[in-house]
Amino acid sequence: MKALVLFSGGVDSTTCLGMAVAQYGAEEVMALSIYYGQKHQKEIEAAEKIAAYYHVLWEQLDLAQIFAGSNCSLLRGSTEEIPKETYAEQLRHTSGSPVSTYVPFRNGLFLSSAASIALSHGCEVIYYGAHSDDAAGNAYPDCSSAFHQAMDTAIYVGSGQQLHLEAPFVQWTKAEVVRKGLELGVPYALTWSCYEGGETPCGVCGTCRDRATAFAANGVSDPVLGGE
Repeated sequence: MKALVLFSGGVDSTTCLGMAVAQYGAEEVMALSIYYGQKHQKEIEAAEKIAAYYHVLWEQLDLAQIFAGSNCSLLRGSTEEIPKETYAEQLRHTSGSPVSTYVPFRNGLFLSSAASIALSHGCEVIYYGAHSDDAAGNAYPDCSSAFHQAMDTAIYVGSGQQLHLEAPFVQWTKAEVVRKGLELGVPYALTWSCYEGGETPCGVCGTCRDRATAFAANGVSDPVLGGE
């Protein structure tokens, strides 16, 4: 096994998975999906379908208990509502602190767990889909270039120089991620991004708005909403 992809079933991680499969072949790629106590299972369901589409090994990990004390609005036990604003609008209310949908140090925990699993499978690289739109304005600080560099160093050193971290989109906008995915034929119709767990995406949460903007910037309709 060459590569592990940290895999949520959304646009960014699915594009990462498509890139990894294109580079290494499906038999050398595994996908890891993590349940962290989110309010719905739609992401996990999407991830399972996409892993089957690509014919890659798919594993799940449950880390929900670690976030049991958090009131992050994404989590099942939260008393907070998921904001119906863009990330830029949300940041105006936070004075520069992360937005309410920031799960405490989530990517740090996910990547550390992924490193252990990747080493156990003999992988050489972990892919994850952080991009610059999420890092902008400190909305999600664990999507920033500085965070990526620090975690890459920690994983490389801590693995005895066996494993490194790849964030191919860390300097890209989400529109650029979608452009790359369209080139690769990524099955975006199977993905799920919405923070709500309804039958169809809500269209107004931060990630729905971000996703809509990215597809529009590429002159295509979002296939999850019935586009081609």
